[in-house]
Amino acid sequence: MINSSMQIDKILEILPHRQPFVLIDRVLEIIDPGDKTRLGRKVKVLKNISYNEPFFAGHFPHRPVMPGVLILESMAQAAAIACWRETDPKMDVAIGRVSEFRIRRPVVPGDQLIIRGEVVKDRGQIVVIKTASFVDNELVTEVEILASMTPIRS
Repeated sequence: MINSSMQIDKILEILPHRQPFVLIDRVLEIIDPGDKTRLGRKVKVLKNISYNEPFFAGHFPHRPVMPGVLILESMAQAAAIACWRETDPKMDVAIGRVSEFRIRRPVVPGDQLIIRGEVVKDRGQIVVIKTASFVDNELVTEVEILASMTPIRS
């Protein structure tokens, strides 16, 4: 089953983050194979990189570059969306491990960061998501994220 184009209002219902820390702008595609597990769920998200991002004021004034840790965080937020299912209770998703994160090119104002993620292991509260980010179809980075999922108690 394919669910396409999730707008920011729905993203804000799923993620606990708020401005200035929401680092994805739109979900372009979610593919859910329909299994009982999250295994095989895929996501494609968009992050527009604007010169108005608050981090550019200090990173770096002479050559604005998106900090790698924020690229990683945007990938983690995409991974959380990949883990999300409408039928699940509300969950907090936290990074437990990051494997072999390497930046291959800078991300600068005017870029559109496209992030793809796929759930490759589902052990209930522990999920592993492979993610990769691209600008103009050029690989920026890839990383495997181990996430811990904890139901939110009301």
